[in-house]
Amino acid sequence: MRVPLSWLREYVDLPATETGRDVQAKLISAGLEVETVEQLGDGLKGPLVVGQVLTIEELEGFKKPIRFCTVNVGTANGTGEPQEIVCGARNFAVGDKVVVVLPGAELPGGFAIAARKTYGKTSHGMICSSDELGMGDDGTKGIIVLPPETEVGKDAIELLELVDEVLDIAVTANRGDCLSIRGVARETAIAYGLPLRDPALLDVPGPNAYGYPVQVSEPLGCDRFTARTVSGLSPEARSPIWLKRRLQKVGMRPISLAVDITNYVMMELGQPLHAYDRTLVQGTIGVRRAVEGEEIVTLDGAKRKLHAEDLVITDDRGPIGLAGVMGGANTEIADHEEGEGTTDVVIEAAHFDAVSIARTARRHKLSSEASRRFERGVDPAAAAAAAQRTVDLLVLLAGGTADAGVTEVATPSAPHTIAVPADHPDKVAGVEYGRETVVRRLQQVGCDVYGQDELIVTVPSWRPDLTEVNDLAEEVIRLEGYENLPSTLPKPPSGRGLTHRQRLHRRVGRALAGAGYVEAPNYPFIGEQVFDQLLLEADDPARRVVKLTNPLNDEEPALRTSLLPGLLGALRRNDGRGSHDLALFETGLVFLPRAEQKAAAALPVDRRPTDEEIADLNAALPEQPRHVAAVLAGAREQAGWWGKGRPVDWADAIEAARAVAREAGVELLVRGGQYGPWHPGRCAELVVVAEGAEKVVG
Repeated sequence: MRVPLSWLREYVDLPATETGRDVQAKLISAGLEVETVEQLGDGLKGPLVVGQVLTIEELEGFKKPIRFCTVNVGTANGTGEPQEIVCGARNFAVGDKVVVVLPGAELPGGFAIAARKTYGKTSHGMICSSDELGMGDDGTKGIIVLPPETEVGKDAIELLELVDEVLDIAVTANRGDCLSIRGVARETAIAYGLPLRDPALLDVPGPNAYGYPVQVSEPLGCDRFTARTVSGLSPEARSPIWLKRRLQKVGMRPISLAVDITNYVMMELGQPLHAYDRTLVQGTIGVRRAVEGEEIVTLDGAKRKLHAEDLVITDDRGPIGLAGVMGGANTEIADHEEGEGTTDVVIEAAHFDAVSIARTARRHKLSSEASRRFERGVDPAAAAAAAQRTVDLLVLLAGGTADAGVTEVATPSAPHTIAVPADHPDKVAGVEYGRETVVRRLQQVGCDVYGQDELIVTVPSWRPDLTEVNDLAEEVIRLEGYENLPSTLPKPPSGRGLTHRQRLHRRVGRALAGAGYVEAPNYPFIGEQVFDQLLLEADDPARRVVKLTNPLNDEEPALRTSLLPGLLGALRRNDGRGSHDLALFETGLVFLPRAEQKAAAALPVDRRPTDEEIADLNAALPEQPRHVAAVLAGAREQAGWWGKGRPVDWADAIEAARAVAREAGVELLVRGGQYGPWHPGRCAELVVVAEGAEKVVG
């Protein structure tokens, strides 16, 4: 999440001397991961002014089109005479207002501007594009063309807000509230002990019977849907400079006024919105699950086949949007051609189920700014305020009229309350905070707190991650400062060292490394396609895997039952990069499901778990034996003055197994075996003899 410091100051009265680095330090201390502070306009020096193009002369005889322009910059050049400038861009015309950098100025990156002769003319400055000023993508791919009402000679550095500081925050999965300026401003206000001007505190009219008709058929997937309508928008209205610049600073590209406003409000309040062209919506707007096989063309132009679990927005024709992910092209806002753009819009501000949106986004490989926020948790109480803010901006900037109708379909839900002992944070942290500190910190977060020895805490709507007592303890601890926690190292009993298994693990690794193998650790995640590539039978024990509840990606949703797929993948990657002679090994855990897998119990954090609780937890875990595996390819011995080299063969693999057996102190027997997908005449079975019994180990 990119947060411009200038925007942050609108909601928190930070001291004028505070820099982005100072704010970064405060937020890091409060538990937010502020990765960088970008200095916008660093090294930029004027004069950089607004100019008006007076004449354009097309220069011929060159490999690319070149234009010789005269530009009125007022008195900014000291003479009042038109400035002569050579420019290669084609997206401006006589009369346009442009940004002109004059001789003596310096652009970001140390690029000094001076009068110079080029293409047979002397250019006294430069007409600038957004990239040259370090503004980011403005969608024009050319010269910045300013609104006609912009004053000639005005300082463009101030006009375009070119100097600013932007905090880049790595928002964790549980802090969806910080994917907005409002959320970061709240954290900043707490960190500095200052009041917050909440941008969501707006006068919002209540729902009535005149709003656009909406029917929610899937209340579990959508517990709140607010719809507002605005009529009479001017198709010629364009986003003002301040709106475009704020979107650029947070990393978004300006598109059109209506879309820019919905994006702006999303970044400001954290509530994703969508605007439909009212003339293209047919009948009632609905929310339901998709019918298997339904199709929709989304705004990115892709035709998508829907799954029965996808949550969709519909009208009387069918789907018009993937709920919480992306809208449909059949109701897209249009304002590309003057006089023929959208004039009436329906604004959607809804609250969708986080799990449903996350699965849809992954299923369609379609992550969007909206889906990122819904996946992490959006404040359901902000929907009405966000819709009102959008309506206000459309009326202000596009000349529209807010219709009286207000639609709100909501499933009633009681606020979440948690009973927590007042001294619980003390026990978790090992620090005596006291009841007053605990109550004060929870109230700063936005909680309502009542009670004495046992506190009844009502969680604010924007913090769905606060679900139990330890979450509340964490809030107190982080706001009091992790750096203030005492650091006490545990004292191990004397005379103890590595366990027998740890020593064996190290000996095996050293033995294989000494034999010329390179350790190649791999992630323990695996997918069904790997077993298909290995041609394993459908009933092969290796296919019986432990599934992850929340996998990192849908292609690897399970834990490995063998080290071999990971090693083969590493071998393939190295071979593809030119390393053909390879000897790799890995020692690691594999995960084998138990016959009766139990659900894991939550352990306490304010005391040591009992032996029974630990036993129950261990019983819920899959079996996790440690395996060792090796793969070889190419030459085992290189050719040289000592003689010819030789390729790897089966004997090298057998010798690696014998080396492991020697370190383990067991006898290894090698027999012919049959195990798919290996050739039955070239497959060996490895058997160890321990305590008089034989066991197949590979």
